[in-house]
Amino acid sequence: MVLKWYGEWGCVCAAYNRALIDRPEFLMDCARKMNKLLTAVFAVSVACVTAASSAQEIKGDAAAGATKVALCMGCHGIPEYKASFPEVYEVPKIAGQNAQYIEAALKEYKSGDRKFPTMRAVASTLSDQDIADVAAYYSTLGVESGHTVPDEPSIKPNAQVAAILAKANCAACHGANFDKPIAPNYPKLAGQHASYLLVALKEYKAGSDNPHFGRGNPIMGAMAKQFSDADLKAVAEYVSSLPGDVKTVAIPRLDPRFK
Repeated sequence: MVLKWYGEWGCVCAAYNRALIDRPEFLMDCARKMNKLLTAVFAVSVACVTAASSAQEIKGDAAAGATKVALCMGCHGIPEYKASFPEVYEVPKIAGQNAQYIEAALKEYKSGDRKFPTMRAVASTLSDQDIADVAAYYSTLGVESGHTVPDEPSIKPNAQVAAILAKANCAACHGANFDKPIAPNYPKLAGQHASYLLVALKEYKAGSDNPHFGRGNPIMGAMAKQFSDADLKAVAEYVSSLPGDVKTVAIPRLDPRFK
């Protein structure tokens, strides 16, 4: 009885819906709504394409970057200059570093993914074009024509460090010699200050929970959390001992050793 009732009323409903759909005003309303939907989809698509195109069009200009690094010189233009937060360490060598890595790092400081008050204050003053220009400038600063770093490190790690490097699989991203990473948005590490490398690893280990200290990179965070600070220090000292491209180019008028 229930099936019979459902069948009868189902037929009635179907007939009613068919009659409703066939009415001209219903079809016109559907057409209007579909037109609005397609217009909205088209607008979003155009916006996405435009944004992607704009991002692709930003190219760094090293000459322009040379006029935008006044705030950078006070730390990165003085050899062995030390920062004191969250502990005392030498600020990183950035001359000769990969441009895309410098650009990515500055954007992370600007967004807060990297927690460091001074760097965030500096990065917040820069537009995307400024960041690209500064990165282009530092990536070419101090680069010597014909200078090459051996593909395999001439200095071999001790057993402790070798075991850590193997477990963390560092070479898979940073290269066997730690100077030729697999992608240009990864950093060159060979020859970098050991004290800076250690602090950077501690920041990855800390993650992004602390509002003033830490780096929100899940891959590096997971890697660093496997090891003690003593292990990380040993790795930092080894990688720092290797020959590399990164350096600090002294700015004579700011370097205290130039009187």
